[in-house]
Amino acid sequence: MADDESLQALAALHRDLEALVDNRLPALGRLVENLENHLEALKGLVSKKGKNDQSRKALITGKITVGDEPYEVNDDFKQEVLNVAEELDLDELEAAEYFMYAQQEAEDLDRPQAQTAVIRFHRRRELVLLCLRILMKAALDSGEDEVQGLDILQAAVEYIVGVSGTNNFASAYQFWGKCFEAMGGIERWLQKIAERLQSAQVVGQTQSASFKELMTFQLQSLTRQHECLAAICTHMIKQGFANMENLKALLARAKTIDKHDLITIHYVPMLIRLLSHIASEANTVTKDARLFHNSLLAARDNGPWALRGLHAATLAWWLAEYSGRYTDPNQQDADLQNVDMAKEAEERSEAFMRTLDDGAFHFMLSFSQDVRPTRWYDPQKTSMISSLLQDAAVLPPDSPQTEDCFRTLVTEQLQYFVDSFITNMPDTLRKLKAEEDDQRRRLHLHFQQSTGEYPLHLERFLVIVSYAYDGSPDAAEDFWSDKESNLYGFLQWAAKRQPTPRIAMFCEMLRAISTGNTNADSAHRFLLEEGASSTGKIRRISSLSYTHIFNELIEFQRNIHEPKKTIQGGLYAPSQHPADQIVEPESATMLESYLCLLAHLCRESTLARHFLLEHPDHSVAAICFSLCTDKVVTGLRAAAFDAASALLVDKDRQRASSMWNLLDDWTFSGFYIGSKQNAIQPVPRHELWATLAAGYDEALAFIRLLQALVEPYPDDGFLNDALPFPESLGSSRRMPGIESYIDFVMQVFADRTLEVQDPLQRHVLRWACLNFMVTSLQTFNEDLVVFANKAHIPVDEIIEPSSLAAYVTLHPFTRVMEWLFNDKVILALFASSHHDVAEVDAAPTDSPLVQSLMLSIEVMDLVMKLQATYLDIVRPLLKQQISMQRTPVSNLSLASFEDAVLNNLQIIVDLGLYCGTGHQLLTVASLQLLEKMASSRKLAVSPAGFGQRAGRSKIVGILEKDNEAERIGRSLSSLLQYDVDELSALEEAPGYVIKLRILEFLNGCLTAVSQRPTIAHILLGFSCENNMVKIAPDSLFENESSLFHAILLLAYHYPAGDGGNYIAWLSLIKTKCWEILQRLWRSPLTSEIVMEQMRNFGMPFEEALQLQVIDQRTPWDGMTLQQGLEELEADVPSSFFSGSSALALQLFLQRRAAFLDYESRELRYSVKEGSFSLRNRIQSLLLGTTVRPGEENVPVADVFNLFDFMEFTYPTLTEPQHYLVKNVDLTYCQESNDGVTTYSMPLLEQVMALQVKYLAQIGVNSEEEEIRRIQDVDMLMEAFRVYNRSKQLARYHRDILQSWVQLLMVTLHACEFDDNERTAFVLQTLQVILPKLELSYGADVETSLQLVTLAEALIQKIDFKSSAFEKTRNGDLANDRLSQLFRAALVGIYSPLATPELREYCYQICFRYIHGTFEKATRGSILGRHTLTTVKNCGTQLLDVVCDDAYSGTGTCRISALLLLSALVAVATRQESKYMLDTFGSLNFVGVLVDNIKHIPEELKASPGPQIPALLSYYDASLALLLRICQTHVGATSVLNAGLFPSIRDSRIFDVDPDIGLEFDDSNALKKYYELMLAVLRVINAAVLARGRNNEQTVYVAREFLKESRHSMVAIFKRSVNVGAGGGQDGVLVQDLSELVDCFTVLVEATGFLEFEDSSLQRRERQNLFS
Repeated sequence: MADDESLQALAALHRDLEALVDNRLPALGRLVENLENHLEALKGLVSKKGKNDQSRKALITGKITVGDEPYEVNDDFKQEVLNVAEELDLDELEAAEYFMYAQQEAEDLDRPQAQTAVIRFHRRRELVLLCLRILMKAALDSGEDEVQGLDILQAAVEYIVGVSGTNNFASAYQFWGKCFEAMGGIERWLQKIAERLQSAQVVGQTQSASFKELMTFQLQSLTRQHECLAAICTHMIKQGFANMENLKALLARAKTIDKHDLITIHYVPMLIRLLSHIASEANTVTKDARLFHNSLLAARDNGPWALRGLHAATLAWWLAEYSGRYTDPNQQDADLQNVDMAKEAEERSEAFMRTLDDGAFHFMLSFSQDVRPTRWYDPQKTSMISSLLQDAAVLPPDSPQTEDCFRTLVTEQLQYFVDSFITNMPDTLRKLKAEEDDQRRRLHLHFQQSTGEYPLHLERFLVIVSYAYDGSPDAAEDFWSDKESNLYGFLQWAAKRQPTPRIAMFCEMLRAISTGNTNADSAHRFLLEEGASSTGKIRRISSLSYTHIFNELIEFQRNIHEPKKTIQGGLYAPSQHPADQIVEPESATMLESYLCLLAHLCRESTLARHFLLEHPDHSVAAICFSLCTDKVVTGLRAAAFDAASALLVDKDRQRASSMWNLLDDWTFSGFYIGSKQNAIQPVPRHELWATLAAGYDEALAFIRLLQALVEPYPDDGFLNDALPFPESLGSSRRMPGIESYIDFVMQVFADRTLEVQDPLQRHVLRWACLNFMVTSLQTFNEDLVVFANKAHIPVDEIIEPSSLAAYVTLHPFTRVMEWLFNDKVILALFASSHHDVAEVDAAPTDSPLVQSLMLSIEVMDLVMKLQATYLDIVRPLLKQQISMQRTPVSNLSLASFEDAVLNNLQIIVDLGLYCGTGHQLLTVASLQLLEKMASSRKLAVSPAGFGQRAGRSKIVGILEKDNEAERIGRSLSSLLQYDVDELSALEEAPGYVIKLRILEFLNGCLTAVSQRPTIAHILLGFSCENNMVKIAPDSLFENESSLFHAILLLAYHYPAGDGGNYIAWLSLIKTKCWEILQRLWRSPLTSEIVMEQMRNFGMPFEEALQLQVIDQRTPWDGMTLQQGLEELEADVPSSFFSGSSALALQLFLQRRAAFLDYESRELRYSVKEGSFSLRNRIQSLLLGTTVRPGEENVPVADVFNLFDFMEFTYPTLTEPQHYLVKNVDLTYCQESNDGVTTYSMPLLEQVMALQVKYLAQIGVNSEEEEIRRIQDVDMLMEAFRVYNRSKQLARYHRDILQSWVQLLMVTLHACEFDDNERTAFVLQTLQVILPKLELSYGADVETSLQLVTLAEALIQKIDFKSSAFEKTRNGDLANDRLSQLFRAALVGIYSPLATPELREYCYQICFRYIHGTFEKATRGSILGRHTLTTVKNCGTQLLDVVCDDAYSGTGTCRISALLLLSALVAVATRQESKYMLDTFGSLNFVGVLVDNIKHIPEELKASPGPQIPALLSYYDASLALLLRICQTHVGATSVLNAGLFPSIRDSRIFDVDPDIGLEFDDSNALKKYYELMLAVLRVINAAVLARGRNNEQTVYVAREFLKESRHSMVAIFKRSVNVGAGGGQDGVLVQDLSELVDCFTVLVEATGFLEFEDSSLQRRERQNLFS
């Protein structure tokens, strides 16, 4: 009973029952099953075992059993359990269960475990009673509403009450009594708690916060339980599950009730319905009814009740119902024989009148306003109720409120009473009116002005009727549906000859029963009736009607403006009787009632509104303003303003303009009577604004009128390109615009909202002012300015104002924004946003407190969104157009709104706390503003002083103060708990909306500021310092209860689809969780901590179990990708790409990419930290097996299965082109998110609207043309949606491919494979990727690059000497796979889309393949011939590209190209093929290589230091290729013919002093120089040797080279034996010098240089012999 599973099951049953009643239950079966499991719990109600010695002794032994598990408990545990048992009067062993199961929740709630046990105990009782209440209502008292599975619910109720299969209701009566007794038990418990609290106060004992909280919780919970039981009892009566004995027991208890409180009110519906049930002829025989009636009346005098009003109301309810037995009595009834019907009727009437004198209507009116208090300020109604209640008891303002369902139950019972009283006791009603009128007439004859001396019972009844039917339009239809009915007759009767106080109550009643369009239309027609009724039999004389109302208003207006005449205030026909000439004190109240009624009908009924607007004789708006003078009380002026604002419902421009002009004229000359202002006076009198602001009611009503005026027109759409007032308004008297009206609102907000003491009035006034601000800010379109400047759209010509400058300067936005930088307004704004979170949580969502709070947050949100436009564009424009009449109001020291936030940092804490309240919209608004503040650099990073680094964010610091961050984080964690039952409500579920907004908030914060601690970090549970985060000891994070852990659990548990069908709205939550986790593990701030937490959770292994392999048949929100592609091919609107299906696919790609990224990081970690067990588990996972310690291995999708996404192809679309966007620059409409540029649909929509509007202005504007444009807009927007989605899919496809490739590469380098395993892994990877690689060359170069990168890494890991490549079947397959890779790489080199980077990887693959197989590719071998043939088959295009890259490629690409060419030359040479040399010859490539030599020194000299190593590598590769070419006779010939020696001579490489070297920027320049010389010498040697000693020409040029390089050669020789300048240096050059000496020696020997020199010397000597 006390375990989590039981509580969750009860909560699920409650949710399903609520969903059933609301007609949103997805499946009845689940409800039925859950209901069957809980029938016994529902039958048991709130029964519990009390404390007993046996259980206590068992606990004391220290050995107990909880949930079939034995436990040994210590003394602390025993004492805590005994405290719980004492608190709840509960069996000690049951208390132990509650205490044990409360452990985890106590940590979540941050409450003591004993307190949490008490909370869980009461929560379970509440859930049981809530379920039973809903079940009883649905099965027994659903009225005309259709209920799914009604027969099942009724059977369940019959079982619970014990009447299954029988017509004997005795068990049901007992069950009713059981519920009734449970109510009594709760009352005694409440009394006990109240006494404990009171005794603690009396003795001065200090109560701990925990004690107060627990007592308060129990009081509230028990009160709700009592309410549920009352509702259950009331519903049971409907089915007859209560009898006379139950009623007597109920009356006996009601007699003892001595306090007017909520508990007393709970008995009201029970009393009304049970009295009605017993009074009915169908349920009680006449004899018993008469006996009960006599005893009930006799008790009035013999046994008075403690609450006189309750007793009187009970008698009134009985009399109204009981009298119905005699409206049409059964004349054959023996018990009615010899009964004087008239006499008894008179007695009942007299008895009823006595109940009224005893306070029956007082009590009804009191509990009516208690149950339905005025949440919004309504001064007229409040005053009315106060005067009618007099000294009757009412609930205190801070009393807890009843639930909506109970409120409905009370009003339904009141409706039954109203109907019964009007129907069954009409004579009493007439008598009541006659007596009151007579008393009033007698009072007036004596000129007594007070109304307190006559009873006003009929007035109270009218207000009771208004309470009973207000907000129940279906029930109110009973008044209008039949004009022959008693209720309609009552209206006609009550409307006649009404005195002033009563007419106000009648108007209130008429307003209540005219809610809803149908009822309001009926009330409108009722007021139109001037003559006979529908039957023509009765004349309505002096009845309330439009004519009468207008007469009264006009008369009052005339008397105001013509004060010499006497005001005629009566409602009766003209009479000479003195009493009829009395000026009644309630005249103003009467007129207010008229105006309020007219305002209500205007808002509810289109017929009424049009009638009043088009009235041929009267202008209602003009009348309203004419009543607003200095001689009229403020309440009446307020009512007039309200009526004027009601006329603006569904306003059009003409009506709004007329109202603005009337208002402007009134402010100028209409308020002050007797001191008419000069018509040409330039400004209105300033005292007017002070007068309006001084009166609360009229200030509020006037602001509401302004709000109605500035609201956009219904036909404006979303463009917001118009001013809400005539552009020339007031231009004849002042500067045009509404600046003075805005100033009034802002000054009232700044001053009055801080002065008003009454909380309700303060909240309502704030709401009105803030609503005006929000409307002013929301209706300003800042994009118009940008469109005009950047999009080349003629905005000035399109918009309705005369110019864009006029729009910007005159729009209310401008002045409101100016005021929002005013110190007083900022003070009031932050005051409006600061409230006690407990008060906010307890308030209803539609209360003024919550509504004004949400508006204050929305204003701040809009200011932060729009301030850039205001500060950068609007404010400078205003300075250019400065006017003498414009009063500056803003504080120029505030550079931005963030400065104000920094002075009011409590707002950060408040916003976080508001997220934990039960108000969905408030939570969403708070998170939205909090995200903006957290993303603001000015707030996220505290400014640094001179010479200092930026400090820690102040908004982070304020959250750490008083541990508020933990409190907020705990609240957000609870909101992110996964609830499977929530899914049935789809994406509209409040829990879903809040989860999504929390995740978006965290993502936004982490994205905006990634390198520093932010609000997101501290709320996630991290402890933040300046530039780092850590885990605080004993924090929520350390205890795994933080918001981060909630996200981790949500990422794992939340589903992404349903049975293989991926659903977008489900996937969104899961993907957002993974997105947050990925941002955290990628950030240096949090990477280590987050990876450790996810590792401890076992995330890679747990998530792998959920992975599903996808294919072309996988449905995405019900559609496959193939279907979407077919739609595009058929050129029809694609519901796949423009709808949720493509989004579901995109989210899948994001989520899978994040998982693959996480796996690769985890694998890297395992290697870095030497965690071999973790590495081995991940390796097994990648190969398709999840290894769990102590469990059997589970097969999962391996890493090759996760390449499934490559089966999908996406459309490559171009930007849509259309006449609507021709010549329009759409750059401003672009937005970049996660590296992909798409178009903002809202901005595009505005562009389209402007274009359509412009085309309509300059072109044909027929209806057909307008329809065509609308269709074109829809088609174009659809095209942009498809384009956006295709771009996003392509981007996330690249992401997931990159993550997969990264994972494979990490696996390749990090995992432990033996040679054969590694080779097998590489070959399997190649098998998977090669088909996709070959396909990608012609379509997607980025995909090619990713795959070829992986392929290059794979081939580098191949051991070509492995036994896997031996001459076997498997070896042949392996060789074929590598050969296929070689071919694919060659194709990639000359593919049309190839980039240098792609080609470089292909070069490296080919080089590695040739190098690896070179040993086996012997002369004449199949492998060697195959390699060369493969190259030949690619055609000359291949070598064209390679040679181009080798000559003019960028970066290392040309080096790789040279290496490949060198390898290809080697292959061709071995196979005795001239293919490569012939191709070089046709391309003149050898000449190019040789020619490059001459430029080496100057290029080295000109290159910056960082580029030197790459340049030298290029020279090495180039010379190596020449060396390879020169190793054949033909190659050497081509090199020499290309001018090798002239190029070397021109380069002057060998002319440089070897002790100095070439001049270039390198610390090791001399060594590099020697290496370069060596490379050149090797080429020379190879060429000379290949040509042979017999080639005289070659030998000759070589000797000439040696001659020219003699100095260099000698210096090298000397240096090699440490002779000369280089002697004594370190040995880094020894190897190079040795090789240079060898090369020179070889060349000298090959050319016979020494012999040649000797012979030359001898010849010279002989020539000089005789000289």
